[in-house]
Amino acid sequence: MVICTFNHMKNNDLCEIQSSNNEVVKEVKSNMLDDSILLNVSENFKIFGDLTRIRILHALYQKELCVCDISAVLGANQSTISHQLRILRGKNLVKFRKEGKMAYYSLADEHVIRIIEMGVEHATE
Repeated sequence: MVICTFNHMKNNDLCEIQSSNNEVVKEVKSNMLDDSILLNVSENFKIFGDLTRIRILHALYQKELCVCDISAVLGANQSTISHQLRILRGKNLVKFRKEGKMAYYSLADEHVIRIIEMGVEHATE
């Protein structure tokens, strides 16, 4: 069995020889998630990749808010906020509840909270 070695002296991040560890490859392949799951993960990360949406999520991380409040916090118009909230709801990242004529938004569940916390922690380390 030959394992890739790296040539750090040349600042080359590629293996110098073309070989793989068949046992490791087999193990990793057997533990790979189905592409449909990974596609869903990829699509969720795209959602988090938009500054307006991540700002909305960060605001909702702090407190349940209505569209008017989110609009005021972010300094954006209500139609932009509503559009982004529809996208976030479509991916089950936020939820809303009606109170009279008001619709209040909050983060959908603990998973979203943890994603935001981990993202902020990674960005600030």
